Amino acid sequence: MNVIIIGAGIMGTTLATLAKELAPELDVTILERLDRAGAGNSWVFNNAGTGHEANCELNYTPVDEEVISVEKALKIHAQFNIAKQFWAHLVEKGAIKDPKSFINRTKHCTIVSESSIEELRLRFKEMSAHHFFENMQFSEDFDEIKSWIPYLMEERPRHEKMAATVIETGTDVNFGALTEQMAAHAVQELGVKIEYGTHVKRVHRSPTGRWLIEAEQNGTEIQHRADVLFVGAGGGAFPLLKKSHLPFRSRFTGFPVGGRFLQAPISAEQAEQYRAKTYGKAAVGAPPMSVPHLDLRVADGQHYLLFGPFASFKPVLEKGRGFFDYLKSMRLHDIPGLLNVALEHFPLVKYLVSETFKGEKSMFEELERFAPGMSKKFNWKAIEAGQRVQIIKDGDLQMGTEILVSSDKTYGTLLGASPGASVSPEVMLRCLEQLLPSIFTKDEAQEKRKEIFPEDDLDTLINNPERYRAIRDSANSKLGIGQPATP
Repeated sequence: MNVIIIGAGIMGTTLATLAKELAPELDVTILERLDRAGAGNSWVFNNAGTGHEANCELNYTPVDEEVISVEKALKIHAQFNIAKQFWAHLVEKGAIKDPKSFINRTKHCTIVSESSIEELRLRFKEMSAHHFFENMQFSEDFDEIKSWIPYLMEERPRHEKMAATVIETGTDVNFGALTEQMAAHAVQELGVKIEYGTHVKRVHRSPTGRWLIEAEQNGTEIQHRADVLFVGAGGGAFPLLKKSHLPFRSRFTGFPVGGRFLQAPISAEQAEQYRAKTYGKAAVGAPPMSVPHLDLRVADGQHYLLFGPFASFKPVLEKGRGFFDYLKSMRLHDIPGLLNVALEHFPLVKYLVSETFKGEKSMFEELERFAPGMSKKFNWKAIEAGQRVQIIKDGDLQMGTEILVSSDKTYGTLLGASPGASVSPEVMLRCLEQLLPSIFTKDEAQEKRKEIFPEDDLDTLINNPERYRAIRDSANSKLGIGQPATP
């Protein structure tokens, strides 16, 4: 069977690797617009690199009438622990030589001011009662919080009331480095083919029922044919879906959101003082991806601090593509959905437009509010982040990700952005189950699946503490990110 994947980011490369591991007989080809794997939104500074386990992000535990909902947090945490099993498998078989090249232990912290202390306390009480978050600590003590995240507290007035939580075993993940190494392994050891510099313009069904992929490669028009097609091209998945003539295409529209960060290089010694990712609370009307956070990042052995993101409304599908690409992807049936979002989410649209024109002075002022004294402590510069395209489904703005598979199981795509890369192995496993269910009927595939994922059932991880701890500790050990302290 001939399988073509569009996009050599973390999603497409993960899908190709999993497919060939489970079914070596598949003929798998990846078509990538850029000149290397993981160079789009997966690249290290196009995202925050947080190994999302819902440890520190308040938007994953929404408050409804003073009741903290943890269901989303539990699912994301379980998904990330399935991801760690896959990455540990890659390390164990030598596909990744050094896990520190892509994953490093980094504290996950949340900090709030006086008005949100009670909310954080309730969140801590609710979450720490579950075995996923049993090692979470809470404090309102200035010196204790300073010992966790000194850069946020060094020049803060002692009389300012703050509260924070910390989980010591969070992670920073370089998804670009992970994708590059995984792609190299997939090509050299699994027989996956990757064609770089290939910009797919259109996909449609041929009279024989196969998918016809029309693309441009180094200025030359080319075509590919596929029995099964998966589009994992980030924002570029939307226009290809529109041209597919699939019946559900008119239900979805893309809502692009850009972003910037402040970035500062720091020494290894300075990194030891602040080995953390610290999340605050989003501004009113801000999208979830705009929660302010100060992060330690590791890229190619160098250490950086990253603060942001500063959101913007940038009408492009992917970084490096222009406005006219977005315009050409639009259809008449998309206009009502966009107008509905503009009306129903006017504060969000207003916020994005105002953020778009925010200058460096305002960015530094926001950094000072979050971490007093930090703007002068390091040499900061503004950098562009990756481009996210959120889903408008049936006229409503969605903030998650969605797998779409055609009724005949020949076309699959992934739309949306968050939590994205962190849960890519679990999401792509579910995509394979829907897109290529026949491969899971074979005993060899089931044995290989158990080898890769000793436990891939979300409910088991959520409801069985001993099983979860055994899986977590095994994966952490192989990935070199240490064991949690005994609660």
